[in-house]
Amino acid sequence: MPKKRSPTPHDLVFKTFLSQMETARDFIAIHLPPALLCLCDLQTLHLESGSFIEDDLHPYFSDMLYSLKTACGDGYIHVLIEHQSSPDKHMAFRLMRYAIAAMQRHLEAGNKTLPLVIPILFYQGRKSPYPYSMNWLNHFTDPQLAGKIYAQDFPLVDITVIADDEIMQHRSIAALTLIQKHIRQRDLTQLFDKLAALFNPQRHQRTTGDCAGKLHATGGKGSGCPHTTV
Repeated sequence: MPKKRSPTPHDLVFKTFLSQMETARDFIAIHLPPALLCLCDLQTLHLESGSFIEDDLHPYFSDMLYSLKTACGDGYIHVLIEHQSSPDKHMAFRLMRYAIAAMQRHLEAGNKTLPLVIPILFYQGRKSPYPYSMNWLNHFTDPQLAGKIYAQDFPLVDITVIADDEIMQHRSIAALTLIQKHIRQRDLTQLFDKLAALFNPQRHQRTTGDCAGKLHATGGKGSGCPHTTV
């Protein structure tokens, strides 16, 4: 979290009230949706230090981070108040960024799993009701597609489980993939035939020779040809 700074008048009012645990518990109990509230043990609520807000945005936002126990283990509630009269169109995305920052801080403290972080926006702007979606996925052009991408496993290229013969069929990326797959082997000379088969003898003869030369220069060890051109 950023270093300490001088509080603004907005900070003083906001934090004076919500620094009191009884007030903070009332605020959360009243405003948190029941489906989330039932997961939280508010008796374990504890105010954490610091802020996730960027230095240049402190005149416009204030935040409070509370740790607590939940039905799923350690958790946090991050409360953000927007001081500017015109609301931030992408506030839901901002809240997601701060929630991820809280998760990162939790891991850096030595914890092994990600905590639940519940963001809450405290809004008192001129426009009523609040005009923007609080679902960060709705800020994409195609929210449904974004939901599919970010709610499932990310694509993984695990070359350790791909057979060399299959890699040989990977067109212009084949040579790079083969070298990276076997880069930690002590003897890479067995790759020469496969690499030679991948290169066009006329166009890439020099490149292949350079690669072989580098591998020989290192005794065939895995630091030979990291930048082979196909």
